[in-house]
Amino acid sequence: MEWGAHIFGWSGSSLRRRLGNNGNVAVVFALSLPVIVGGAGFGVETSYWYYSSLKLQAVADAAAYAGALEKVSGSDKSAIVSAVALSAASNGFAASAGTIEVFTPPSSGPNVAQKAVEVIVHQTLDRFFTSIFTQNAVGAQARAVALITDASKACALSLNPSAPKAALFSGSSIIEMTGCSVMSNSIAADAIKLQGSANLQADCLISAGGVSLNNPVTTVCASPITQALPAGDPFADLPTPPATIPCQNSRLSTLSPGTYCSGLSLSGNVALSPGVYVIQGGDFKANSNANISGDGVIIYLAGSSGVSMNGNATIKLSAPTSGTYSGVLFYGNKGNLTGSNTFNGTADSLLTGALYFPTQDVNYLGNFSGKGGCTQVVASTLQWSGNTSISQDCTSLGMRDIPATQSVRLVE
Repeated sequence: MEWGAHIFGWSGSSLRRRLGNNGNVAVVFALSLPVIVGGAGFGVETSYWYYSSLKLQAVADAAAYAGALEKVSGSDKSAIVSAVALSAASNGFAASAGTIEVFTPPSSGPNVAQKAVEVIVHQTLDRFFTSIFTQNAVGAQARAVALITDASKACALSLNPSAPKAALFSGSSIIEMTGCSVMSNSIAADAIKLQGSANLQADCLISAGGVSLNNPVTTVCASPITQALPAGDPFADLPTPPATIPCQNSRLSTLSPGTYCSGLSLSGNVALSPGVYVIQGGDFKANSNANISGDGVIIYLAGSSGVSMNGNATIKLSAPTSGTYSGVLFYGNKGNLTGSNTFNGTADSLLTGALYFPTQDVNYLGNFSGKGGCTQVVASTLQWSGNTSISQDCTSLGMRDIPATQSVRLVE
């Protein structure tokens, strides 16, 4: 044996040493194998976690955008949260794998005071190879903020989502709108319709559907904007004025705020003192040759009550310039889904403030507007056939800007 060993240049003792060293190496390698595998696995898992973080950010981005679109449509917080959850699920986020937080406005960052939707998505990622070292959970988080900005201001806004001719300009009317647009939320092909010999001037015509024009319009924008995002209800936050008792006496020349239980039919010279007027059990009527005046008034049409103004009446009314109903002159019951309201009067008439009938029709037939042209119409549908000059620069009178179409973009 010794001779054989010497043939290869190894002595018996050196051979035994080499075999012993190789055995040690095998033992060391066996002991080190989990570390080597774990280290290789850590590299793989790091890539997996990075990919998962990118995917989670995409989920947050899409969900924030979906939530902002829901907010644009005027939905409340619960509907926005539902839209966020639906978007996240459609992009592969399982509710069982994590949680979603929704804030509107955002809870932090540079857009806390803006009209925006913040989405924070939390998820626990799996461990594989690295579980050799620790069983602690790997937490991942992604955050996105979608900002809603107003692309234009509106003087006339139709909220109905599907009606044809939702914003109709007809007859031989001449309507000049300075610094503001006409907006329709309807998806109908003729959501904004100009017919007859009507002449319209506005910053722009903006429609969630289409525009049908029998005559050219004069606009600041190059052409009408169609297929736009719908506008939100600018007065969605407006509370309903409560009815009060006792019922007020309507047969006086100077009326006081309060509840008029059998409608309010006005003739002759009538002055309205400042305050909130709740009309129920009948319409608010301005009869022929009536002369009606009042500053700082808000007229709420409860139940199925509406407005009817005779073309021979002279009406000079203005909205409050501060407080809860600042800038709102007429307010129609949101539960009245079939009402129609007619505003007419002489060239001396002035309706200063917003005419707000979110679920009802408005026929604006008068050859008048408000002080400095400050009249706004927000209704389910609206028909305009009088000669009117309107301006949007009305903040000094307590009137708020009415957004027309809005845009949504990711900012964080």
